[in-house]
Amino acid sequence: MGDKWPSQIIARTEVSKFTGGAQNERYLANLDSLGLGPAGRFKIGRKVCYPVAEFVAWLERRSTACAVKKIDAAE
Repeated sequence: MGDKWPSQIIARTEVSKFTGGAQNERYLANLDSLGLGPAGRFKIGRKVCYPVAEFVAWLERRSTACAVKKIDAAE
């Protein structure tokens, strides 16, 4: 996921683009204020940024697989 991003950092404003809309910047800001956001955040001017590797690791820790129910053709 992160290897296709054109930079080593991701701005919080670009999180929605990076995740395909699964996360948005306001939700991430709320998580950051609770100490639950990705590690290593920093600011460049007024923009909050994250190292891509840390962001991807954070996403992986928060993700769970969905169970897929197989449908038997005989039913």
